[in-house]
Amino acid sequence: MLHFSRFKVIAILASVLIGLIFALPNALPTAWQDIMLKTVGAKSMTLGLDLQGGSNVVMEVDKKDLKDQLLQQLSGDIRAALRESKIGYKGITKSESGVSVRLSDVADLDRARTELKKLQQPLGGGLFSTGIGVNLYNLGSQDELLSFTFSDQGFDAKVALAIKQSLKIVENRINALGTSEPVIQQQGKDRIAIQLPGIQNPDQVKNVIGRTAKLTFQLLCQEQPTGANQNPPQECKALPLKERPDQILWVQTSSRATVDGADLSDAQPSFDQNNQSVVTFRFNQKGALRFGKLTAENVGKPFAIILDNVVVSYPNINEPILGGSGQISGNFTTEESSNLAVVLRSGALPAKLTIVEERTVGPSLGSDSINAGFNAAMIGLALVMVFMVVAYGLFGLFADVALLINLTLLIAVMSAVGFTLTLPGIAGIVLTMGMAVDSNVIIFERIREEWRNGRTALNSIETGFKAALATILDSNLTALIAAVVLFGVGSGPVRGFAITHAIGILTTMYTAYTVTRFIVTLWARWARPKEVPL
Repeated sequence: MLHFSRFKVIAILASVLIGLIFALPNALPTAWQDIMLKTVGAKSMTLGLDLQGGSNVVMEVDKKDLKDQLLQQLSGDIRAALRESKIGYKGITKSESGVSVRLSDVADLDRARTELKKLQQPLGGGLFSTGIGVNLYNLGSQDELLSFTFSDQGFDAKVALAIKQSLKIVENRINALGTSEPVIQQQGKDRIAIQLPGIQNPDQVKNVIGRTAKLTFQLLCQEQPTGANQNPPQECKALPLKERPDQILWVQTSSRATVDGADLSDAQPSFDQNNQSVVTFRFNQKGALRFGKLTAENVGKPFAIILDNVVVSYPNINEPILGGSGQISGNFTTEESSNLAVVLRSGALPAKLTIVEERTVGPSLGSDSINAGFNAAMIGLALVMVFMVVAYGLFGLFADVALLINLTLLIAVMSAVGFTLTLPGIAGIVLTMGMAVDSNVIIFERIREEWRNGRTALNSIETGFKAALATILDSNLTALIAAVVLFGVGSGPVRGFAITHAIGILTTMYTAYTVTRFIVTLWARWARPKEVPL
């Protein structure tokens, strides 16, 4: 146990040296940190929102907007299904709870019910995705009336799906803006919490992440509104113009006259021949074929470019657009075109997100928290090191060296991997210092016991390390399980604590046993002790 091969010696020394290199930027001025980053790729830890200040935004799925979208889609699907089945109907009525359709002939009720059952939209249900499906809609009938109403479980599943999709889209949008170490996570059933460290003016970020960015290309209706006629005909809807919000246009709503912007593969800010800011876009193969077909069949007709239910522009189709690419113009500023390109690249949000909470944390609070946390860590470290020396003498000094190496490796791992340090994370570091010497206490007490039982000094040291190994592994692995559970079920500050604590446990098992044993072995070879100094 007190023998180390040359490979093990090199591995231990290399781990300590690498740990020191990656932990060093945290103690250097900014200029030196840049040098370390360029030379060896070492960087300092990123501070969380509670330490460096920033913005905290909580956004909620707009359930009314989601319902409106679903009901609009359902109305179109009902109309298309009945026409395809050649079933007559008198009218389709929308309400807050669902959609009703009145048939022309009650004899068609069973056939219509069979066809419309396909529109109930089964969704995956259950907390652990057990595969048990729930329908988004309940379908009921009375005489010649068929009614779709939202299922509570189905709508909850739809909201959960919208949150899951929105998390990824919001993350893509924020990362595209270059925001440093954002924290994006679900809060409750229908909310997303976003922490933006270092961002004191989050207006631009809010405008980007909260924008639905639903892009469509739709043909204009042949008939357009006049002063006396403001009611759109069937399969048309009224949308405002971006340049003149008081003016509206009627656009076709049928799927045959629409190309969805969800098939975009790329969007970039650019400038046209008049040096005006525009956004160039490119479709994937599916979108390019559909866009080419739409423009080829409607040459000479105008079509509207619609973003979030606002007509950005409505050019004429002069010739088929077969390349799958084009540009969106609309008197954009340079910032507007850049932001629009970001949201189009990341995809459209499945539902509108509204801001329900917004807090800005000033840097003074972060500075106070850093100072308080640093002082607590230093005081705790000093007291632990003094206690070890008083209780175990020279061996306590060895444990203190291993403890300093442990903290160095902990900080190095967090810096290298890119974990964000929060105030609960500092608490995890302080707890790690106390737990780290626990392992040394177990080893030293066992060595002392073996020495008192009459073993030689070297034999007592060797037996003590060997006998304590199982206990050290058991105690640290159970603590690691607790940390993993905290990370899995916790959120925000709890996860910050759990990450730091888990890394601290792993570095503790390495340093408290391997590094301490290595230091003791070097001392034993040099001193050739006849007694154990405990």
